[in-house]
Amino acid sequence: MFENHNYQKSLDEEIFESWLEKVRNRNLGYNYLLVVWNMQEEDFKPVYLDHRDQIDDYKTIIDSQEVLIAAYDIYSESRIYIE
Repeated sequence: MFENHNYQKSLDEEIFESWLEKVRNRNLGYNYLLVVWNMQEEDFKPVYLDHRDQIDDYKTIIDSQEVLIAAYDIYSESRIYIE
């Protein structure tokens, strides 16, 4: 996933699916998954949020070493458009 971006590697789809399943199986109350690229570690990481409006809040506080790549609704798996 995300092979078209200028990152050192792509996100393995199995890892992405495991991030979704982790939340679904444990009923942690999160509804949204952000895929973030960490430039220092050169790797993707998940960020979980409760509410959709927190996505915009996260964009304003994101670390300078991180780039928000994508946002997903955990239960429908639909991608959310981010500006």
